[in-house]
Amino acid sequence: MTTGRDDDALTWDGDDDPTLDLGAAAEPEPEPTADAASEAPAQAPALPKGYTAVGKGSETVAAGSAADAASVDDSSADRESSADAATPAPEARSLGNGTLVALGVLGGVYALYAIGWLIGGLRLQGRAQYLVLDVMYQGSLWLAVLAPVLWFATTFLLTRRSRAWVRFVWLAVGVIVLLPWPFVMIGAIGQ
Repeated sequence: MTTGRDDDALTWDGDDDPTLDLGAAAEPEPEPTADAASEAPAQAPALPKGYTAVGKGSETVAAGSAADAASVDDSSADRESSADAATPAPEARSLGNGTLVALGVLGGVYALYAIGWLIGGLRLQGRAQYLVLDVMYQGSLWLAVLAPVLWFATTFLLTRRSRAWVRFVWLAVGVIVLLPWPFVMIGAIGQ
Protein backbone atom coordinates (compact mmCIF):
# COMPACT_ATOMS: atom_id res chain seq x y z
CA MET A 1 0.00 0.00 0.00
CA THR A 2 1.45 3.37 -0.98
CA THR A 3 1.19 6.48 1.15
CA GLY A 4 2.30 9.04 -1.43
CA ARG A 5 0.74 12.36 -2.27
CA ASP A 6 -1.49 10.71 -4.85
CA ASP A 7 -3.44 9.05 -2.05
CA ASP A 8 -4.21 12.34 -0.29
CA ALA A 9 -7.84 13.35 -0.41
CA LEU A 10 -7.14 17.01 -0.99
CA THR A 11 -4.69 17.14 -3.86
CA TRP A 12 -5.04 19.34 -6.89
CA ASP A 13 -3.41 19.31 -10.27
CA GLY A 14 -0.37 21.52 -10.15
CA ASP A 15 0.45 20.97 -6.45
CA ASP A 16 3.81 19.51 -7.49
CA ASP A 17 4.68 22.49 -9.67
CA PRO A 18 8.30 23.45 -8.88
CA THR A 19 7.64 27.10 -9.76
CA LEU A 20 5.38 27.56 -6.75
CA ASP A 21 7.19 29.43 -3.99
CA LEU A 22 5.70 27.94 -0.86
CA GLY A 23 8.33 29.41 1.43
CA ALA A 24 7.33 33.01 0.74
CA ALA A 25 3.62 32.31 1.24
CA ALA A 26 4.23 30.70 4.62
CA GLU A 27 6.14 33.68 6.00
CA PRO A 28 3.93 36.37 7.58
CA GLU A 29 4.32 39.88 6.28
CA PRO A 30 6.06 42.25 8.67
CA GLU A 31 3.87 44.95 10.16
CA PRO A 32 4.52 48.46 8.86
CA THR A 33 6.40 50.70 11.22
CA ALA A 34 6.18 54.42 11.75
CA ASP A 35 9.30 54.89 9.60
CA ALA A 36 7.68 53.06 6.69
CA ALA A 37 4.61 55.28 6.93
CA SER A 38 6.72 58.40 6.80
CA GLU A 39 8.57 57.11 3.71
CA ALA A 40 5.31 56.62 1.77
CA PRO A 41 4.63 59.15 -0.99
CA ALA A 42 2.64 62.19 0.06
CA GLN A 43 0.19 62.14 -2.85
CA ALA A 44 -2.77 59.80 -2.85
CA PRO A 45 -3.20 57.32 -5.69
CA ALA A 46 -5.43 58.63 -8.47
CA LEU A 47 -8.22 56.84 -10.30
CA PRO A 48 -8.94 57.28 -13.99
CA LYS A 49 -11.66 59.72 -14.96
CA GLY A 50 -15.14 58.32 -14.42
CA TYR A 51 -14.23 55.87 -11.65
CA THR A 52 -15.22 56.24 -8.00
CA ALA A 53 -13.42 54.66 -5.06
CA VAL A 54 -15.65 52.80 -2.60
CA GLY A 55 -14.99 50.83 0.55
CA LYS A 56 -12.41 51.02 3.29
CA GLY A 57 -9.81 53.71 2.62
CA SER A 58 -11.70 55.19 -0.32
CA GLU A 59 -11.49 58.68 1.11
CA THR A 60 -7.71 58.67 0.57
CA VAL A 61 -7.98 57.89 -3.14
CA ALA A 62 -8.20 61.00 -5.30
CA ALA A 63 -10.27 61.18 -8.46
CA GLY A 64 -8.46 61.51 -11.77
CA SER A 65 -6.49 64.76 -12.00
CA ALA A 66 -6.55 67.25 -14.86
CA ALA A 67 -3.11 66.07 -16.00
CA ASP A 68 -4.38 62.48 -16.22
CA ALA A 69 -7.41 63.58 -18.20
CA ALA A 70 -5.24 65.56 -20.61
CA SER A 71 -2.99 62.57 -21.23
CA VAL A 72 -5.83 60.45 -22.58
CA ASP A 73 -5.93 60.72 -26.36
CA ASP A 74 -9.08 61.81 -28.16
CA SER A 75 -9.50 58.62 -30.16
CA SER A 76 -9.81 56.40 -27.08
CA ALA A 77 -12.23 58.88 -25.52
CA ASP A 78 -14.37 58.76 -28.67
CA ARG A 79 -14.33 54.97 -28.63
CA GLU A 80 -15.39 54.90 -24.97
CA SER A 81 -18.24 57.36 -25.54
CA SER A 82 -19.52 55.44 -28.57
CA ALA A 83 -19.33 52.17 -26.64
CA ASP A 84 -21.26 53.74 -23.76
CA ALA A 85 -23.93 55.00 -26.16
CA ALA A 86 -24.28 51.58 -27.81
CA THR A 87 -24.82 49.61 -24.61
CA PRO A 88 -28.02 50.15 -22.64
CA ALA A 89 -27.65 51.34 -19.07
CA PRO A 90 -28.29 48.61 -16.49
CA GLU A 91 -30.92 49.04 -13.81
CA ALA A 92 -29.88 51.27 -10.95
CA ARG A 93 -30.63 48.65 -8.32
CA SER A 94 -30.54 44.87 -8.38
CA LEU A 95 -33.06 42.75 -6.53
CA GLY A 96 -32.07 41.50 -3.09
CA ASN A 97 -32.48 37.95 -1.83
CA GLY A 98 -35.60 38.74 0.21
CA THR A 99 -37.21 40.48 -2.74
CA LEU A 100 -36.51 37.52 -5.01
CA VAL A 101 -37.97 35.08 -2.49
CA ALA A 102 -41.08 37.25 -2.03
CA LEU A 103 -41.53 37.56 -5.80
CA GLY A 104 -41.21 33.77 -6.11
CA VAL A 105 -43.85 33.20 -3.43
CA LEU A 106 -46.22 35.73 -5.01
CA GLY A 107 -45.57 34.20 -8.44
CA GLY A 108 -46.55 30.83 -6.99
CA VAL A 109 -49.73 32.32 -5.51
CA TYR A 110 -50.63 33.77 -8.91
CA ALA A 111 -49.95 30.40 -10.59
CA LEU A 112 -52.24 28.72 -8.06
CA TYR A 113 -54.86 31.37 -8.74
CA ALA A 114 -54.72 30.56 -12.46
CA ILE A 115 -55.19 26.86 -11.68
CA GLY A 116 -58.02 27.72 -9.28
CA TRP A 117 -59.80 29.77 -11.95
CA LEU A 118 -59.46 26.88 -14.40
CA ILE A 119 -60.75 24.21 -12.01
CA GLY A 120 -63.52 26.39 -10.62
CA GLY A 121 -64.56 27.58 -14.07
CA LEU A 122 -64.73 24.06 -15.45
CA ARG A 123 -66.81 22.92 -12.46
CA LEU A 124 -69.15 25.88 -12.97
CA GLN A 125 -69.57 25.25 -16.70
CA GLY A 126 -72.56 22.91 -16.34
CA ARG A 127 -74.40 25.28 -14.00
CA ALA A 128 -73.86 28.43 -16.07
CA GLN A 129 -74.82 26.91 -19.41
CA TYR A 130 -78.32 28.36 -19.36
CA LEU A 131 -77.04 31.92 -18.69
CA VAL A 132 -74.59 32.48 -21.59
CA LEU A 133 -73.65 30.84 -24.84
CA ASP A 134 -70.93 28.22 -24.74
CA VAL A 135 -68.55 30.33 -26.87
CA MET A 136 -68.95 33.31 -24.55
CA TYR A 137 -68.36 31.12 -21.51
CA GLN A 138 -65.19 29.60 -22.98
CA GLY A 139 -63.77 33.03 -23.84
CA SER A 140 -64.47 34.41 -20.38
CA LEU A 141 -63.08 31.26 -18.75
CA TRP A 142 -59.74 31.61 -20.54
CA LEU A 143 -59.59 35.33 -19.79
CA ALA A 144 -60.17 34.52 -16.12
CA VAL A 145 -57.43 31.86 -16.21
CA LEU A 146 -54.96 34.28 -17.84
CA ALA A 147 -55.85 37.25 -15.59
CA PRO A 148 -53.49 36.32 -12.69
CA VAL A 149 -50.59 35.66 -15.05
CA LEU A 150 -51.21 38.92 -16.91
CA TRP A 151 -51.52 40.89 -13.66
CA PHE A 152 -48.22 39.52 -12.34
CA ALA A 153 -46.35 40.14 -15.60
CA THR A 154 -47.80 43.62 -16.08
CA THR A 155 -47.06 44.64 -12.51
CA PHE A 156 -43.54 43.27 -12.75
CA LEU A 157 -42.81 45.10 -16.01
CA LEU A 158 -44.46 48.43 -15.15
CA THR A 159 -42.81 48.73 -11.72
CA ARG A 160 -39.24 47.92 -12.80
CA ARG A 161 -37.95 51.40 -12.01
CA SER A 162 -40.14 51.90 -8.93
CA ARG A 163 -39.33 51.11 -5.35
CA ALA A 164 -39.89 47.55 -4.17
CA TRP A 165 -42.80 48.46 -1.89
CA VAL A 166 -44.77 49.87 -4.86
CA ARG A 167 -44.39 46.58 -6.71
CA PHE A 168 -45.49 44.60 -3.66
CA VAL A 169 -48.51 46.85 -3.07
CA TRP A 170 -49.75 46.22 -6.62
CA LEU A 171 -49.07 42.49 -6.31
CA ALA A 172 -50.99 42.42 -3.00
CA VAL A 173 -53.92 44.24 -4.64
CA GLY A 174 -53.90 41.56 -7.34
CA VAL A 175 -53.93 38.78 -4.74
CA ILE A 176 -57.09 40.30 -3.24
CA VAL A 177 -58.85 41.22 -6.50
CA LEU A 178 -58.11 38.04 -8.47
CA LEU A 179 -59.24 35.52 -5.86
CA PRO A 180 -60.73 32.56 -7.80
CA TRP A 181 -64.30 32.77 -6.50
CA PRO A 182 -65.68 29.79 -8.45
CA PHE A 183 -63.05 27.56 -6.85
CA VAL A 184 -63.67 29.04 -3.41
CA MET A 185 -67.47 28.65 -3.65
CA ILE A 186 -67.71 25.29 -5.43
CA GLY A 187 -64.27 23.79 -4.87
CA ALA A 188 -62.51 21.06 -6.77
CA ILE A 189 -64.88 18.31 -5.67
CA GLY A 190 -68.12 20.31 -5.61
CA GLN A 191 -70.96 20.36 -3.13
